[in-house]
Amino acid sequence: MAKDKFNPEEWLNKPEPAAESRTSSCHSAPSSHARPDRASDDIETITARIESSHTDITAGYDNWRDLGFALSEELGETGRDYFHRISRFNPDYDQAETDKQYDRCLRAHGTGVTIKTFFQKAKEAGISISTGSKSAISAESAKSAPYRTAEIKAKSAQSPTAEIAEIAETAEIEQEIELPSFTSEVADTLPDFLKRIVSIGNSEADSDILLLGTLTVLSACMPHIRGVYDRRTVYPNLFLFVTARASSGKGRLNLCRHLVEPIHDRLREINEAEVMEYKHKLAEYNAAGKKKVDMEKPEEPPMRMLFIPANSSATAVYQVLNDNGGEGLMFETEGDTLANTFGSDYGNYSDGFRKAFHHETISYIRRKDREYVNIKQPKLSTLLTGTPRQILNLISDAENGLFSRFAFYYLDTKLVWNNVFANSGNETLEDYFQNLGKEYQDFFNILKATTDITFYFTAEQEADFNATFDQWQQTYVETCGEEFVATVRRLGVIMYRIAMCLSALRIMEDGNFEDTLCCMDEDYRTAKTIADVLIQHDARVFHTLANTTAAPRTASAVQRQSAHTKFFEALPDEFDRKTYADIATQMGLNPKSMDRVIRKWCDDGKLENPSHGKYAKV
Repeated sequence: MAKDKFNPEEWLNKPEPAAESRTSSCHSAPSSHARPDRASDDIETITARIESSHTDITAGYDNWRDLGFALSEELGETGRDYFHRISRFNPDYDQAETDKQYDRCLRAHGTGVTIKTFFQKAKEAGISISTGSKSAISAESAKSAPYRTAEIKAKSAQSPTAEIAEIAETAEIEQEIELPSFTSEVADTLPDFLKRIVSIGNSEADSDILLLGTLTVLSACMPHIRGVYDRRTVYPNLFLFVTARASSGKGRLNLCRHLVEPIHDRLREINEAEVMEYKHKLAEYNAAGKKKVDMEKPEEPPMRMLFIPANSSATAVYQVLNDNGGEGLMFETEGDTLANTFGSDYGNYSDGFRKAFHHETISYIRRKDREYVNIKQPKLSTLLTGTPRQILNLISDAENGLFSRFAFYYLDTKLVWNNVFANSGNETLEDYFQNLGKEYQDFFNILKATTDITFYFTAEQEADFNATFDQWQQTYVETCGEEFVATVRRLGVIMYRIAMCLSALRIMEDGNFEDTLCCMDEDYRTAKTIADVLIQHDARVFHTLANTTAAPRTASAVQRQSAHTKFFEALPDEFDRKTYADIATQMGLNPKSMDRVIRKWCDDGKLENPSHGKYAKV
């Protein structure tokens, strides 16, 4: 028997049921009815749209409480996760308090509030609650042409209410054109350390991502290695995003984390010892009484670590970077972690993140003592994995400056079952990588104790490099448009950094710690081969983003864009939230919707957010 489709729009036109039926017994179990089975998919869809747009629908305690009532009444304990997912975009979000509030909602059994409230609040915040079937676009996905630009736009025209998040699903469909890989071409000439990494790959693509992941995590741990690119000092640090559908094998990148965990663990050990000593000295200082005047108050030690959690506040990220001499590594297996953080007021450090790629000074104010701090030449490396949709959540469109800073690797899904018992022995892959990590830690310690080592290309390599990128720029501008120029140009510095990493690993083999480091021809060719593959993967992701964001360009969307342009022009050079909310109201725009627009402009680099609630045009 066919199952009826749950429709939130219908719910909004139905009266609320009598409250007493829900409050007759304070100690009864949550009601068990058929609605969760029918509605849960739609709640998930709308929650995903809230996350995708970084919209806060929970402002105000009464509003937040009623949303908890709605979810707990409809889903019981299952609704707790949804309550957290919609609450975290509020600047005052606290995990423990949110749990406590949901517990209270469960005990109250809804107090007459139904799931209608959830849909209504989402709609009022500008979230589409349409949940029509998405199969219209994806039904013929198997025969899709490369990038499917025309088809996507045609389908969008037929469905003017389609959301970007829905169109994005079609962009995740596997492409007919198989993207290239590179390991088979470079494996024989890699530094020995990397040969041992790629040797355990189940496929060439698997070896590719293990090699890229290794280079990225190690790029955060190459002290004193530097070079000069475009007359600027650059360091090895890389930004990598490996994207694929769920269960496509990108989780293997977690193994790369083991390569630098010994370095992180050692930093934490040092920090713990410093904290214990600090607490001891502080206790002596506090117990000194009047003798304090002759004593110097002990200083709190820096927070030493390598891995920087992506879901930290902006101030926390900057503080950790500063405490560690500007060095750090973000390693997240879910790209949405960083996207959601950027979408919050407390965690919007996207401006500093973009600056870190080019080692540009990051400035911030420490709230504790109101100290103005400059992080000079930050050296941040980043490794992210996620689905194509998660890229869209992190990077709003293909022209966003963050896009060109990443090297992308699009892992094609292969319907091949790997022998999960192959090479089974006493040593697991975790053991294998942990042993390699201990080996690298020894090399890291030696590098740490050396003076600066300057990397450089030979004259012949420089000439070939310039000729290659001149050609690539012309070729890809013709196929991808001028918007792709930034990607080509930043790929130049990425290739240079890859070559720098390869050359640094040669030191492990020959023990030559001289103050200059010339790139071997083998390493130059390897870096060039990798770059040649990466630019094709970058183009695939670029087209996906471009098609996704360009598809829903209906008449209303164009009008909305025009209104946003006029709104931006009406803003003063410097303003706060009250100012832009007043301007929005005067122009007939929803101030809550403009909150999302303001955050997007900050992400895109059109606005700066120097402090909470303060903004300035760039």
